Amino acid sequence: MESFSAIVKKELSRFPVRKKCCAQAECYGALLLGSAFRAGELRIVTSHAAFAARLPALFAEGFSFTPSEPTERNGKWLFSVTRPEQVNTVRTVFGYGAEDQPVLHLNNAMLEQECCQAAFWRGAFCSGGTVTDPVKKYLLEIVTPHHVLARELSALLHESGLEAAVGERSGVKVLALTVSEAIEDFITLMGAPIASMAVMQAKLEKEIRNSVNRRVNCDTANVDKTLAAAERLRNAIARLEHSGRMEGLPEALKETARVRVLYPEESLIQLAGRLGVSKSCLNHRLRKLAELAGQ
Repeated sequence: MESFSAIVKKELSRFPVRKKCCAQAECYGALLLGSAFRAGELRIVTSHAAFAARLPALFAEGFSFTPSEPTERNGKWLFSVTRPEQVNTVRTVFGYGAEDQPVLHLNNAMLEQECCQAAFWRGAFCSGGTVTDPVKKYLLEIVTPHHVLARELSALLHESGLEAAVGERSGVKVLALTVSEAIEDFITLMGAPIASMAVMQAKLEKEIRNSVNRRVNCDTANVDKTLAAAERLRNAIARLEHSGRMEGLPEALKETARVRVLYPEESLIQLAGRLGVSKSCLNHRLRKLAELAGQ
């Protein structure tokens, strides 16, 4: 069965490549969160076949060269660009030049338009992100080994109105969204509205289930209270009968005692209906019986 992450990435991989700037931005996100982004090689490793198949078209649209097709090995897809002139073209577009320096910073000049930011996150998530099935819990993560880059990605998310917690796990930085609304907004921003609706639906089902559980618990508590009160009244009535005082009580009190004993699980409203009196009248009679039993 496909994971929810795979479902989201499959929908994102179908997003049409409309503009050169957005193709470049998506490639940028994929490379920053990919396996290698240096002067000698550009490499992205992914377990998602649809995303791997999308990469050659993105690079062809963004940089006007035809890269090699991804290769598959042991369930992983490897996409790489190794020809020096192609690598230099990509690095120059992103403002890094031909020097063999690791890419540790985000070039915000590439992401001035909202459509390019959305494309960037699409590539970043498909390359280095995961999202948990919202039926289980709300958690979307993007992982990078570069601490400075993690802070810059967090700031970029903030520009879109999304606040990510930045933590560390096994020596890498993790950006995490843990609120359902933020995950919905982020998935929609990237271009997967169907998956976003799945998060909303899971949240709605949880709320309905929790509401039903609260109502059941409340009803159970009310039944327990009713039974406890009925038990106290039965004991009081038993004391009155055992002492012989029941026979000397007014007929209304004797009838109330009889009905309370016969229907221990019924509420006061139900008992009042049986006796043809108001709830306040019934309450008064029951208090009187308890008072007399305690004397």
